[in-house]
Amino acid sequence: MSQPPLFQPITIRSITAKNRIVISPMCQYSATDGLVNDWHLVHLGKFAQGGAGIVMTEAVAVSPQGRITHGDLGLWHDDQIGPLARIAAFLRDNGAVPAIQLAHAGRKASMQRPWFGNGALSEADIRRGDLPWPVVAPSPIAVDQGWLTPLELSGDDLDTLTEQWRLATLRAADAGFELLEVHCAHGYLLHSFLSPLSNRRDDQYGGSRDGRMRFPLEIIETVRAAWPDTLPLSVRISSVDGVEGGLTLSDSIAFAREAKARGVDIIDCSSGGLLGSATSAAVPRGYGFQVPFAETIRKEVDILTMAVGLIVHPDQAEAILEHGQADLIAIGREALFDPNWPLHAQLELGGDSDQLFADWPQQYGWWLERREPALRQLDGPKLPYRRN
Repeated sequence: MSQPPLFQPITIRSITAKNRIVISPMCQYSATDGLVNDWHLVHLGKFAQGGAGIVMTEAVAVSPQGRITHGDLGLWHDDQIGPLARIAAFLRDNGAVPAIQLAHAGRKASMQRPWFGNGALSEADIRRGDLPWPVVAPSPIAVDQGWLTPLELSGDDLDTLTEQWRLATLRAADAGFELLEVHCAHGYLLHSFLSPLSNRRDDQYGGSRDGRMRFPLEIIETVRAAWPDTLPLSVRISSVDGVEGGLTLSDSIAFAREAKARGVDIIDCSSGGLLGSATSAAVPRGYGFQVPFAETIRKEVDILTMAVGLIVHPDQAEAILEHGQADLIAIGREALFDPNWPLHAQLELGGDSDQLFADWPQQYGWWLERREPALRQLDGPKLPYRRN
């Protein structure tokens, strides 16, 4: 029997992932001064042990000002390289492609950690020591009532930001990551340039769609030039704003074409997030609710796409690939619920191996192979996570 599409390797530039499963960036809000710690190592490491082909860090800020919260990761100075390198090495040693997402939160920076409210910093946050800092955006338009009003970025500011992205990219390469993603989604800085609702500039970086795309594309060019040519580059987009007058799928198709022309290999197709928190539901949610965006951009632009958004069942993920709707499947909260989702999906979908646990870490597989005979005697031929 051949491998199911979900478990067929994929090669992008010089990197081969052993399957099509990507662990999506999931912020943990648990860093101090941008530094990763043992929580991040265990959090990300278990996904590599769980069988994912690509494991991506949470959003890593290119500057202190670009953090969403005080607990965000960062790559704005060299001391942050070593701890991230430890994580990249662990992911690689356990069979996953180590990936990193670089970001700047823009006008949605200086926020509460989500378990304290997921909004603008309050007096209670300040008493805890989470002091606000000035935020920036293409235009001085706050996210919502009660949020900080951002400072409008000047030309010199844009030059500074571009250099921050370049240096963070070089540090990501030094840390040993093998896939880099530029965050252009969820209302953060680059998305806020793209959307006509948040970009009201009248210079070359605003106005028409071409003007609004200009700065995000300049960042992509800068990152691609600094990132090794042998390594793949992804861009996460909000395919639609889901708000009247906001970004449309046609806008995102045009942006994806320009990104591809600048050396982007993958479009990671999310949606919404311009207003309120990044997880606010402007687009109606159902199983695989963002898959149509990945399918359309894949066909219209002829580029690899990543599908994300309530993909929870192995059969569902398999069908997305079989129907040509995307090339990679990103799992987020479902991986928090079940860090071994890829390995369980492999058991359910079947494959070439006669040994059920051959692809598990040998420290686990050795024990589990010896568990099966007892289960067969107790439960009959049906095995957990696998069809009869």
